[in-house]
Amino acid sequence: MVNRKKVAVIGGGVSGLAAAKAFDERGHRVVGFERSHDFGGVWELSRSYPDVQTQSPKDLYCYTDHPMPEDYPEWPKGPQVHAYLHSYAAKHKLHRLFQLNTNVRSMERRADGKPGWTLSLEAGSHNWTEDFDFVVIGSGQFSDKNIITHPGQDAFEAAGGQVMHSCEYTDPSIVKDKRVVVLGGSKSATDIAVNAANNGARSVHWVYLEPVWRIPYFVGGINFKRLLYMRAQEQQFNAWGRSGVSRALAALFKPLVWANFRGLETLLKAQLGLKKYGMVPKIPIEKDVSCSVPIVTPGLFEALKAGRIKNIQGTFDRYDGKTIQMTGGQKVEADVSILAVGWKLGVPYLPQPYQEKLVEPDGQYRVYRLSVNPDLPDMGFVGFNSSFCTVLSAEMIANWLVRYADGQLADQPSAAQMNENIEMMLNWKRTERPAAKIYGGLCSAPFHFKHFDELLADMGAARRKRSNPLAEQFSYPDHRAYGEFLASCPQYQAG
Repeated sequence: MVNRKKVAVIGGGVSGLAAAKAFDERGHRVVGFERSHDFGGVWELSRSYPDVQTQSPKDLYCYTDHPMPEDYPEWPKGPQVHAYLHSYAAKHKLHRLFQLNTNVRSMERRADGKPGWTLSLEAGSHNWTEDFDFVVIGSGQFSDKNIITHPGQDAFEAAGGQVMHSCEYTDPSIVKDKRVVVLGGSKSATDIAVNAANNGARSVHWVYLEPVWRIPYFVGGINFKRLLYMRAQEQQFNAWGRSGVSRALAALFKPLVWANFRGLETLLKAQLGLKKYGMVPKIPIEKDVSCSVPIVTPGLFEALKAGRIKNIQGTFDRYDGKTIQMTGGQKVEADVSILAVGWKLGVPYLPQPYQEKLVEPDGQYRVYRLSVNPDLPDMGFVGFNSSFCTVLSAEMIANWLVRYADGQLADQPSAAQMNENIEMMLNWKRTERPAAKIYGGLCSAPFHFKHFDELLADMGAARRKRSNPLAEQFSYPDHRAYGEFLASCPQYQAG
């Protein structure tokens, strides 16, 4: 008999909704906390910059039981994703579980000696504490914006200049007739640069540290989901835990794999004109593919070609009046400085002794299956990992985590087994695949199939692959198929 738990879910975005649904349908009493006024997380409209759209196609960015509407475009815009998340919440009656405008200030182990945590909560002027048997942290990687400053910024702002984080760029009228400089190499940086160029900016400069491989929505006219989201492609990368046979096969096919990736690089360089703009990356694409590889913003290279956007490799050195001086010596006149410098990774409300158990000195996170740490009992993460299949990944981990919390995994790991696996994964990230170290080592790309295979095996799924071997090997992850795989796991109810 599984005891019914009182479960806190922190965050009301993609991951928090998946976690609330997974724990609720198993019979637990779920109380969700979302610090903003609405569901959606990064897709909440007040946090979205103009023209934001998904990097993943809509059939790779949805829950297993709730496809995106047929009339949505292949890559939905931000308001469409926001509406979709609301429709998912309505379908599963998740609104009844959440308290909006409620912030988690801190969490401590329960003083009554029972398993679980006490959360310190804040809603307006009301502060209180509440005990929970289990805590799910579903606030993801895009919760607290990264704030950076450069010398001379105060004088720049005093002279009328504006400096803002990319998430604060919500109104394109801000840039009309202004000289705009965007700092950052991510897709959000190029999205904003293109949007500014299309909305009357007087000039747009885009500044980034190093060129990285960027994948267009269509590679040689083929939707990239049919090229890069395949199990067959994934198997060409150096995954963790390879057997001797796997390593031998990798060595045998190494020349063919090398030729495949050089061909892809050649195609990307020709299609995008990377050499012309000094944007050919130094790192081979097979060593660089991870969650940091951005999708090409539509219109970016057209704007570069037309001179409406000028790219500069380097970063800001300092502001000098209304001039921004770059580390490479360039000087750019600016009225608006937009910093697309990402988000802080962490759990600020977790006590420092537990943070030290969670994070290694080099910033790598100690998590098993990207979800739990054996030294942090009665809690787990959903959506703390970065992925190319964000929604499906959150749903898979949420279903794994509820079974872990209830001791219902078919392969329930001991603390020793989890620590052994964590050490193996840390060693792999540090020595065999350095690209996997980004985002604190919490990126599951490009190994989605392998990651999902492990989760399903742990859950005891009777089915883990599609019956058509060609579709399984040469097609992208199918949300409907994964719904069937989850349904084939042993089912139970707490009570």
